[in-house]
Amino acid sequence: MRFLLLFLLLVLSRPGFAQNTEQPDPLRPSLRDSTQIAADSTRMAIDSMQGKPKTALVFRPVYRFRLTADGTFTSGNVNRSLLQLVSAFDVEVSKIAKLSTTPSFVFGRQSGLLAEREYFGDARLTMFYENRLYYLAFGSYERSNLRQILNRYTAAAGIGYKLVSHKRAYISITDVLIREYTDYIELSDINIWRNSARLFGEYSFGKDRWSVSHTVFYQPALSRQEGQPFNVRWNGSISVQYKFSTYLSFRSTLANSYESIVVPGRVNNDLRLTVGMTYERK
Repeated sequence: MRFLLLFLLLVLSRPGFAQNTEQPDPLRPSLRDSTQIAADSTRMAIDSMQGKPKTALVFRPVYRFRLTADGTFTSGNVNRSLLQLVSAFDVEVSKIAKLSTTPSFVFGRQSGLLAEREYFGDARLTMFYENRLYYLAFGSYERSNLRQILNRYTAAAGIGYKLVSHKRAYISITDVLIREYTDYIELSDINIWRNSARLFGEYSFGKDRWSVSHTVFYQPALSRQEGQPFNVRWNGSISVQYKFSTYLSFRSTLANSYESIVVPGRVNNDLRLTVGMTYERK
């Protein structure tokens, strides 16, 4: 643990990380609490022994909320400020359907000039979320000053599969078909179909005080517009989180994103390292 903390401090001391249009990680599908399952079974057994009608198990919606605030602030030869807010909310509305959203906002200045003002919002429906094989559909909206994107709309649907689903280890893979429309400030608009493959994992250890999560997206275009090069996007992130209390945690995230088509004067690859605090209720 000491080596990990030392490594993070050394990395955080390095200046000049580029920016990134990271999409926030989705929440891990919540599992029904084993204590509640045992309580329900005990209550039904007692009712049966006392001759009472069996207690019907009524579904109750399960809510989960997470808010992360982090950033970077420096002064001196380079005056820089970066604030990143990432939230996630999901609700199990029935035994087969879950609704989720993961909006985020990033604001940054470099030497007094606006560098970043990034908006991202989405809405997601997951069906049969407790099964190993599940189905999902979602839509999203993005606006980026960093990449000079006025508006980006996406709509998608596909399937997911849980490779590992345990209390302290969860890995899933999804594959969806995306319809994307992107309105750039300087480039021609893009209206294409994409395939999106995502690998997501989350692991906990140290009596659940430490957790590590990772997400990788690969999104190639399925068609090519006239005069445009091959269009592909990928992004990935890894987060280390330490829980101080039931609701509050320290979190550090390293994220990278790449887009093959960018406006003139922008680079294709962006890297961001942030540290901050996370508040979570469920």
